[in-house]
Amino acid sequence: MKVLIIIPAYNEAQNIEKTVKDVTENTNYDYIIVNDCSKDNTKEVCEKNHYNMLSLPINYGLTSGIQLGMKYAYKNDYDIAIQFDGDGQHEAKYLKNLVQEIENGNADIVIGSRFVTEKKPFTLRMLGSRIITFFIKITTGHTIKDSTSGMRAYNKKAIWEFNRNASLTPEPDTLVYMMKKGLRVKEIQVEIKDREFGESYLTPMKSAKYMINTVCSIVFIRAITRRNK
Repeated sequence: MKVLIIIPAYNEAQNIEKTVKDVTENTNYDYIIVNDCSKDNTKEVCEKNHYNMLSLPINYGLTSGIQLGMKYAYKNDYDIAIQFDGDGQHEAKYLKNLVQEIENGNADIVIGSRFVTEKKPFTLRMLGSRIITFFIKITTGHTIKDSTSGMRAYNKKAIWEFNRNASLTPEPDTLVYMMKKGLRVKEIQVEIKDREFGESYLTPMKSAKYMINTVCSIVFIRAITRRNK
């Protein structure tokens, strides 16, 4: 199967070389960096190293970066597309496990989850995750323990859904949409490291806003999705 790793990057000049090295040393998959008009020299670092890169002229945000990567995967006939963060927190050694689940026909979407065998900590941020998990359960009947994980593998059906529906995001509400469309989602245990350089864009206020917006999308938009005929 042809596999593409999509690496969204915004101001990741200090992390992107290590991320690409991890991907190329631990997998034989193709990759594409989507530079979201970084304000630092992320683009220059990628060009200097001759990395495979698409560069947006305006900072559109993570959603547009993933959508562009999915369009690239669809256009180039990839069987699997993997969302993989450019900040160095994800480890490429786990990706073969995600791909294997799709190759074996066990799932259409596989999430690299922190909480399959490990317990979710009782922190303020994880409270939001628990709330999102609860609303996914009541709208789909399925429990997704790490719905906010940014490490996900999608098969051709899921790639096609991204290309036909511009409203889809790399967020938990899209998992609800996909399950409502009849796609199977599975979680695989992984470890996610702390960010070494740079700062997360999620402040406490932004985290609260994110949780509220995600729950509203799950309940009032994605929950009424109908299966394809």
